[in-house]
Amino acid sequence: MILYEDAALVVLDKPAGLSSEEGVPAALRAHWNAPDAFVGVVHRLDTGVSGLMVYARTPAAAAALSRQVTQSQEAYAVQDGRAEGKSTAPQFVKQYRAVLAGVPDAQLPAAGVLRDYLFKDSRKGRVFPVSRPRKGVREAVLEYRILATAGESSLAEIILHTGRTHQIRVQFASRKHPLYGDGKYGSRQKGSIALQSCGLRFVHPDTGKPMAFSLPLPAAAPWKEFLELGE
Repeated sequence: MILYEDAALVVLDKPAGLSSEEGVPAALRAHWNAPDAFVGVVHRLDTGVSGLMVYARTPAAAAALSRQVTQSQEAYAVQDGRAEGKSTAPQFVKQYRAVLAGVPDAQLPAAGVLRDYLFKDSRKGRVFPVSRPRKGVREAVLEYRILATAGESSLAEIILHTGRTHQIRVQFASRKHPLYGDGKYGSRQKGSIALQSCGLRFVHPDTGKPMAFSLPLPAAAPWKEFLELGE
């Protein structure tokens, strides 16, 4: 579903099950009835995850948005102590919501920063946390807070500082709080992965205007339990 578009970019709510790198660009070209239209992919979202994405409609816009992604990665690295440099505010900010198994405990307090070293095993199609850096391992950092609990599940708000494959899913699962519906990483519940890209902020590549988009909680299970709580 397209939320905003102009000559430089388009912002949409990607449905779960559609590839962000191939499926969405193809769907946009079909929507525009323009098979040769330029669609620049500047960030990614797992196929099984829904939510906000921005795509560039010109090469210049793609380059400008990609620079913002890089600037934000560098800003977070300085903020986290992973790199040296002048502290600056990230320009490209991605916010997520997730429904987690369990409630806050010693392994997962009500708010905090998660840091892990992750190894992607391409043959198995999985990502694993490891104890120390080595070849093929990348550091992953996110910040989160628990917004509400319902029974034996929690609603978390998450901001990524790094963009590693399956990062959110693996970091919470490694602390015994897998995402609802994420059978690959230990969830016992069936259904779609309860992860939504719910907030997106960036600077318009042509006008320089700050742009901000947000989505409400989905109405389907398991999200609806938190809607009933007024979250």
